[in-house]
Formats: sequence, structure tokens, C-alpha cells
Amino acid sequence: MPDTERMDRRAIGWLLVVIQFVLLIALVLLPRREPNLLALAIGVPVLAAGAVLGLLAGRHLGSALTPTPVPIADAGLRTDGIYARVRHPIYSAVLLLVLGYVIIAGSLWSLAFAGVILVFFWLKSRWEDRLLGEQYGEAWREWAGRTGALVPRLR
Repeated sequence: MPDTERMDRRAIGWLLVVIQFVLLIALVLLPRREPNLLALAIGVPVLAAGAVLGLLAGRHLGSALTPTPVPIADAGLRTDGIYARVRHPIYSAVLLLVLGYVIIAGSLWSLAFAGVILVFFWLKSRWEDRLLGEQYGEAWREWAGRTGALVPRLR
């Protein structure tokens, strides 16, 4: 791959990271209600599940972990552990964190904005899938055929 194309991908990757943080900050700044006990009882475990999933997925990536969706050259394709079930568990973890927050916030504004965030992560995962497919070819296609992008596939 030419260096200019690699640089363009890195620039797009960092732009996606910035957009992601802007979306998450905007979510937190939206109007919300004072959480009730039921919202906390449901939302906090969802938040915790998102945090645990994110930590496990990041740890499993090890040296292949990068802040951008651009794969590190020669880092290897992770297809075992949590990655045997979901191709983008870190995105899934962030979406669980968003869901937990939305439950606690109890706001229609936050619920609607969570839909925007979901679409963003779906599109981001599609772009990353394309990059992984180019880098790992048949191994990626086989893995992608048996795993879901953001949620596990039903067998």
C-alpha cells in the first residue's frame, strides 16, 4: 500500500476517533432526569458489563490495540477469545456503556442520540472490516462469515 494511502487511512481513523468522542461528550451534555432506583438497578449493571467487556477485549488485543480503527500492520488477526464471537467487542462495549447511561439518564433526547451513536459505530465497524479484509484476505472473510460485527451471531 502506498504511503499516501496509509497516511489518508490514519487521518480518517483519527477523525473517526474525534467524532466518537464528540458524540459521547454530546450525549453526556444532553438533558437528563434525576435517576430513580429502577433506572440505577438496570443501568449500572449494563454500564459494568460494558466496562468489563471493553477491558477484556482490549487486553486480548494486546499489542494489536490501537486507538484508531486502522489495523496495525503485521499485528495478526485476533479470532479467538471474545473475538471468536464478535468482531468489534470494544465498539460493543462502548455501546453497552451508552445503553447503561441512557437507561440511567431517562431522557428521550439521550435515547434518540444513542441511535445516532449506534449508526456511527456500525458505519465505523464496516470501514474497519473493509481494512481488515484487505489486510487479512481469506482469513478475515472466513472469520467474518461466522462472527457478528457488534453482537454475536445466533447459531
